[in-house]
Amino acid sequence: MADFVQSGEIGTLHNLRNRSVEELEADLASWSKVTPMSLVLPCLYSELEGPALGPIIDKLCHATYLEEIIIGLDRANREQFDIARKFFDRLPQKKVILWNDGPRLLSVDASLAAEALAPTELGKGRNVWYCFGYFLAAGYSKAVALHDCDIVMYRREMLARLLYPIVHPLFDYVFCKGYYYRSADGRLNGRVVRLLVAPLLRAMKQTLGADDYLDFMSSFRYPLAGEFSMRAEVVPSLRIPSDWGLEIGTLSEMYRNYSHHRICQVDIADAYDHKHQEVSEDDATRGLNRMSVDICKTLFRKLAVQGVVFSPEVLRTLKACYYRTALDMVDHYYNDAVMSGLTLDRHREEKTIELFAQSILNAGDVYFSNPHATPFVPSWSRVHSAHPGIEEMICDAVYADNA
Repeated sequence: MADFVQSGEIGTLHNLRNRSVEELEADLASWSKVTPMSLVLPCLYSELEGPALGPIIDKLCHATYLEEIIIGLDRANREQFDIARKFFDRLPQKKVILWNDGPRLLSVDASLAAEALAPTELGKGRNVWYCFGYFLAAGYSKAVALHDCDIVMYRREMLARLLYPIVHPLFDYVFCKGYYYRSADGRLNGRVVRLLVAPLLRAMKQTLGADDYLDFMSSFRYPLAGEFSMRAEVVPSLRIPSDWGLEIGTLSEMYRNYSHHRICQVDIADAYDHKHQEVSEDDATRGLNRMSVDICKTLFRKLAVQGVVFSPEVLRTLKACYYRTALDMVDHYYNDAVMSGLTLDRHREEKTIELFAQSILNAGDVYFSNPHATPFVPSWSRVHSAHPGIEEMICDAVYADNA
């Protein structure tokens, strides 16, 4: 995306093709003496057997500017945890694996659950939350990045470009979001961003009126990217959802806590591909069906915090406005794909839009039926206040598992 346009509420850092990855990494290595950096890798055990994670680890072996790599491992038994330790052993950096299904970390989770402080849903949000808890407890680094473990087109510059804006000594950013365009096998991908989030934000502006939060969210070129970085001081106050609303919830927290001038997005890849979720039209608990509902719920709740009043009538109007807006945008996506030599199935795109339109109403039903829900995991500042010994408990459990 080699352009130079600055639009929206946040800074956009483009890839103008004048720096090599070796130059970027040399700068990071120099700055790491003052600003040590960590990387969080949330993964499932099954991803160790997939095509992406092995090559990712091979490339991360060259990221010697990292102080520590924190691996959050889900859905692994004892034998699989031992296999994972051998799998990640080739990393030259300091590294730990959070065995989230192991007895020690489950004991920590039970201790927090007894005080209603633990995540209530399994998934990536819970994994990331505990990795951040260890990051704060260990205290090795002043900056942390996170990216997914299923990136098929992974390159070293992705991480270098993701960390660069928040550790540069003359930049004032505390949070950086990665962006890219999604394509694979000649197809234009990124369905949830293209067909749900982008038209829904437009429809919300038209239905609900001008809103600074909606302008902020619309500034991100790929708001659902799992790649972001932040300064260590940001982490304690984060309240994130434990469901598929993780990325939207994190951006919403940044809107609440920091000036827009301290937030940026960076071009990290010319093309990007990772594991694709099924649409799952017939099962609202899986795939893009569940993801779309969780994202809508997160947006509704964040707007309610801003003072927006929702009603069934407002949601029906929002659904109609979204549907027309999304269909109009499909025309642009189709033309863009054809001109670039990519394929796009208009029939499948419009069927997905129909599902997402229903997701708006389904998310509204959940929002109205459970007004007392607390969908966000407590911040680590609150957890530390309520449970002063939690940092030592987490470190003891992690170090014992990794001994």
